[in-house]
Order: sequence, then C-alpha cells, then structure tokens
Amino acid sequence: MDKKLIDNAIRRVPDFPKPGILFYDITGLMLNPDAFRESIDSFCEIIGSRSQKVTAIAGLEARGFIFGGAIAERLGIPFILIRKKGKLPGKTISQDYALEYGTAEIEVQLSDVKQGDNVVLIDDLVATGGTLAAAKKLMEKCGARVDCCLGVIGLPELNFKNALQGTDVITLIDYSGK
Repeated sequence: MDKKLIDNAIRRVPDFPKPGILFYDITGLMLNPDAFRESIDSFCEIIGSRSQKVTAIAGLEARGFIFGGAIAERLGIPFILIRKKGKLPGKTISQDYALEYGTAEIEVQLSDVKQGDNVVLIDDLVATGGTLAAAKKLMEKCGARVDCCLGVIGLPELNFKNALQGTDVITLIDYSGK
C-alpha cells in the first residue's frame, strides 16, 4: 500500500468544526483517482486476506457508502447501507449509541442482511469507535457476524479499540497527537 499517496490526498482543515479541532477531510481522495484507487485496492487486499469468506460489505452513512460501495462492486458482493434513523423505507431495525451530548440511532433494512452473513463494516474515520460498535450490534441483531471494521483514517488516541474489543479494526492511516 502506498500510504504516502493516500496521506497526501487527505486534507487537514484546522479549527473545523470548532476551534482546536484538526479535521481530516477524505474528500481529497475523491478528487485524486490514483489515491482513491489505492485505498480501494488496499481494502480489497485486506478483505481478501481474511480467514473467513466475507459475504457482504456494510457502510456507514455517508462517507462509508463511498468506500463500501466501491469495495463491494469490486469484490462482487452485496453492499448494505447503514443509515441514520428514519432514512430507510420498509421494515428496519435500529441501534442507538452515545454521542458527546446525547444519543443517536442508526438503522438497516431487515431484508438487506442475511442470517449468517459475514460482514465487513466500513467508515471513513474511526475515532471513538462508538458508531462502528453500534453498527456491529445492529448486524448481530440481524443474525450476521462482523468479520472486521475498516476505516481510511484511525485516531488511536481516542481509544476506538476499547469500543470494539474482540473485533479487528484496521485503518489505512493512523494519526496520533496531531
């Protein structure tokens, strides 16, 4: 994997969304076809190296859709959308999770997840791991197994591995102390 290519495509936006925060903007990957392709190639290699056959990719709204859809298409497997509550038609199941101030809910259409699926979860950035932990619970409620969680960027200082204990969390690039 060419980490430098991916790293150079990620924009750093100081003081966004509030003063003191350094925001890592993955939209630069979308503007750089070589860097985007490298990230998708890297994710596909990771998934291909798993000991169990992955049967579906599940992406978290909204940026997880970009990577998850491309990976699923490349691997020829289904892509499952995990959305904010109230955004999906049909019969859904939801899972709440804690935010800094309050809670939120994500949901999936029940018909999209097959009993026994071996799912890889993907999001653009893994910080505290709370959203991915909720997505994992959601998949398990539907009878699927979560093989691993993937992210383009990881912020290990925010302890995402604590929220996802027992699950492999793999990120393409980790940023620490920045």
